[in-house]
Amino acid sequence: MHKLNVLIFGPSSFNSTLDELKPFLKFNPLSDKSNTEHDVILVHHLALKDKNKKDFIEKSNSLKIYASKKKDLLNNYDAHLELPADLKEINAAVENIAAKSKFSQNSSIEIKNYLLNKNEKKLYKQNDFIILTEKEIQLLELFTERKKPVSKDNILSIVWNYSPDADTHTVETHIYRLRKKINDIFKDEKFILNNKEGYYLWKKETRLQKIFLQINTEKELWSQKRVKEVLKEVKIN
Repeated sequence: MHKLNVLIFGPSSFNSTLDELKPFLKFNPLSDKSNTEHDVILVHHLALKDKNKKDFIEKSNSLKIYASKKKDLLNNYDAHLELPADLKEINAAVENIAAKSKFSQNSSIEIKNYLLNKNEKKLYKQNDFIILTEKEIQLLELFTERKKPVSKDNILSIVWNYSPDADTHTVETHIYRLRKKINDIFKDEKFILNNKEGYYLWKKETRLQKIFLQINTEKELWSQKRVKEVLKEVKIN
């Protein structure tokens, strides 16, 4: 799997900690002096005190993550990482912003036997369609992209950017309304399902797919046990 290149702007302690964590990061951290092509910029709030760095960051068209101790998001940034942050939170911030970007690249997306037209904000099935809100489109894109159920917290992070006026009840309400729209017109009660791990789109799995899913889950749990003791106390500030 391709690892994203993330350009890091921050104080030396922030940069050195990320460098030490590099074997466990799901992206490649790059020094702000690097000439390597990057996908995302991760900006520690203290880096903005340097005028040259601030100018470069503001002029860049790259996806940007703003890292600060306050739960806020600057206007020209795409996501926020609240500090202090542990390894899981750092990786999730980069993965979520990358997924969010990928969702917006295509105007039409096939979802099972449906067609989602983002420009028209409509979900089609043969000659029938429903009109969607922007959040409903983002939810469908998210569920289409992910192979596993998506938790309410992840949905809040990607779709709402942890907006202060959003909580897990907001997620439940939007998904309830979306399910109702789909079932009212298409009579499809199983379009969006959920379990204890989160929400997902229904699809018929073969016996072989179920076996592979179980194997991959067991591998993931085994790997987590190997590094748990080493990483559980590691945080960046």
